[in-house]
Amino acid sequence: MPARLDPSLLDKARRSLGRRDPVLRPLIRRVGPCGLRWRGHPYRYLVRGVLYQQLAGAAASAIERRFEAEFGGRIPAPAELLGAPLERLRGVGLSRQKTAALRSIAEAFLEGSVDARRLPRMEDEEVIAAVTQIRGVGVWTAHMLLMFSLGRPDVLPVGDYGIRKAARDLYGLDSLPNPRELEDIARPWKPYRSVACWYLWRHAEIATPD
Repeated sequence: MPARLDPSLLDKARRSLGRRDPVLRPLIRRVGPCGLRWRGHPYRYLVRGVLYQQLAGAAASAIERRFEAEFGGRIPAPAELLGAPLERLRGVGLSRQKTAALRSIAEAFLEGSVDARRLPRMEDEEVIAAVTQIRGVGVWTAHMLLMFSLGRPDVLPVGDYGIRKAARDLYGLDSLPNPRELEDIARPWKPYRSVACWYLWRHAEIATPD
């Protein structure tokens, strides 16, 4: 069974990162204990991920509330979602693309091509391969699933803008790092790259303008 984040592992990761990366050390000290938490059933997490894609927080939250209100205040089970008329889904503000993605997620979990019971036992690359076969689920979404639904400690979402921007600022780069450059920077973070990324996300919240 792959490792999962828990309070003791988060504390161990924070100490390890502080020792191994002198650039990251001041940020860790300033932010304090890591608040990364894994939560949520993979199916529900992917549905919410699609609802929030390419939308600002307030707009996405409004669509999420309307969507759940259509199904009794909750995310519908796969069979229920597939049985909902198209106009009912479009009526809450979903685009055709998002509606198709939600149906594809529901179909994958209902038919078993993605098995929520097996995902926690699969290696990270196996999870990525499984869920990115679903229409509308890309590698970034798969990385977020690994971190925030399955609690994997060593995920590096190389395509995440916030992490790339924080890495540029903290490590004094001239431009946003490409995937290979980010992997080089992150080498000392292994096997706790998820935790390091959480701290990089916090950098944007505490950084002061020049």
